[in-house]
Amino acid sequence: MHNPSTSTQASYAQQRIVIVGGGTAGWMSAALISKVTGGALGSLTLVESEQIGTIGVGEATIPYILDFNRLLGIDEADFMRETKATFKLGIEFRDWTRLDHSYIHPFGTIGAPIGRTAFQHHLTRRRLAGHNETFEDYSLTCMAARHNRFAHPKRDGSVLSTLGYAYHFDAGLYAAYLRRFAEARGVVRSEGKIKHIEQNPDTGFITRLELENGASIEGDLFIDCSGLSALLIEKTLKSGFIDWSAFLPCDSAAFVPSARSEPFTPYTRSTARSAGWQWRIPLAHRTGNGHVFASPFMSDDEAAGTLLANLDGEALAEPRFVRFKTGRRKTFWNKNVIAIGLSGGFLEPLESTSIHLIHSGLIKLLDLWPDTHFNPLTAEQYNRAVAAEYDAIRDFLILHYKATERDDSAFWRYCRTMEIPDSLTYKLDQFRATSRIVLTRGDLFQASSWLAVMLGQNIIPTDYDPMARLVSEAVADQHFNTMRDTIRGAVLEIPPYTPA
Repeated sequence: MHNPSTSTQASYAQQRIVIVGGGTAGWMSAALISKVTGGALGSLTLVESEQIGTIGVGEATIPYILDFNRLLGIDEADFMRETKATFKLGIEFRDWTRLDHSYIHPFGTIGAPIGRTAFQHHLTRRRLAGHNETFEDYSLTCMAARHNRFAHPKRDGSVLSTLGYAYHFDAGLYAAYLRRFAEARGVVRSEGKIKHIEQNPDTGFITRLELENGASIEGDLFIDCSGLSALLIEKTLKSGFIDWSAFLPCDSAAFVPSARSEPFTPYTRSTARSAGWQWRIPLAHRTGNGHVFASPFMSDDEAAGTLLANLDGEALAEPRFVRFKTGRRKTFWNKNVIAIGLSGGFLEPLESTSIHLIHSGLIKLLDLWPDTHFNPLTAEQYNRAVAAEYDAIRDFLILHYKATERDDSAFWRYCRTMEIPDSLTYKLDQFRATSRIVLTRGDLFQASSWLAVMLGQNIIPTDYDPMARLVSEAVADQHFNTMRDTIRGAVLEIPPYTPA
């Protein structure tokens, strides 16, 4: 006779968890799972090869990184010292809307509601009445960034509580930092390149990895952190890929470190170029630089030349290149494999989302941890949630390219006229017509982010919520004057930022 309790108990037996690939994704996975589970779910092994290595570039993040580090119990000062990290208040976008124009996408809040109505409706009302101002005037984070100042947010409800921040850090040093963290909590690292992947002939589940050095690693649950090679999720399980290069045509990047330059800027800079864009990420000891470009519109030599000609300090190496295809897996969780990081999909680092997608994928996995039966409904829920987040970030990135006034190159003319997803068209139509910001399931970026980029890219609403008229223009003016003056005063209280 079948014993339900025995079956259930067996399904929650100890699992052999195997992470394939190190780097940021692998060691973030190892660190978080070992910290949260304390080894109670089973053994945790990470397989990586020194021969493959990782790309040690400057990495920019968004504020959710604070949540990840807090979950691990990491001390901020220790983390920043070990990873050469600096504080980041947002991203400056230069020449995206048009040449010689810039705006900042800040962390933290922009403005404040008046009555029942969101800030942007009153901003539109004032613009239609002839006021000449920008959203940056009402963001303390923007103003602090423009003045190269930094302070931690306060928790006292004052204007200083509206600040938001994240980090820039050396990705290779962060991976090494998390490796020490994970190994101290029982994670076993296995050195070697994978030679053969064994699958169950009946189910297709992966059962064993054979390494070139002769080692054999058996597992029940495999986390694919093998990067763009997608060794398990794609090369083995053929999970499929959704190509977004028609919307996001960049497919290559050249990158190079340069000497630290002054004055120090507590934000990432993204400068649009003739066939893509260039990043500048200031670290404590150097600056990370890269040029993301579309190879049909620009050669490697042109891309490297543009990159080297636009550095703030001396180049510390020769440019290196990476190729990519923008898009995501059709299935992130297939059989007993979960793709985390670049093995699950690639979105260019325009809005610094790669570290967050690792973090988010891991949190969703911990919330939907499989038993040994691997219920397909659990995998389906995971796949739906991760896909929704990727799709929402995709739309936010496309916005930067589509909403441009530039027509000085074939690349920008393509971007201006390309078809975009209906989901993004709807958001843009709503904002233009009503000032409303429509958020959908999976949206990582909230209203203030959409507001900053849409207004920064010169998408100007023609109307606003009628509820805004419940507040007289005189009262609204007083609110705006108070907000602006309070922010201007607060900026002067924030000290200039120079990393140690």
